[in-house]
Amino acid sequence: MRHPTFHVYILASRSRVLYIGVTNDLPRRLTQHREGQGGSFTRRYRVNRLVYAESYTYVNDAIAREKQLKGWTRQRKVALIEATNPGWLDLAEDSRPDPSLRSG
Repeated sequence: MRHPTFHVYILASRSRVLYIGVTNDLPRRLTQHREGQGGSFTRRYRVNRLVYAESYTYVNDAIAREKQLKGWTRQRKVALIEATNPGWLDLAEDSRPDPSLRSG
């Protein structure tokens, strides 16, 4: 039996406004954020670029980590992101359709 996977993720806007969330379906949740269905904060500040993510087997562990990260200073969150993603690249960019492949 496959165990569910839960994700703690950090999204950023181009101006580096941060949002931390938890989900059991990261691709679906990213799509929601990008289509403006993720919530008023992410919609208002255009926070939709995945810059950091962690996976957990148990939802309680994911929620605890989300709360921990939300309690950190901005400086510590930035250091966490830059340790694995120094260019603040959108880590989900590869999952988007290539615009050059569109017909039309």
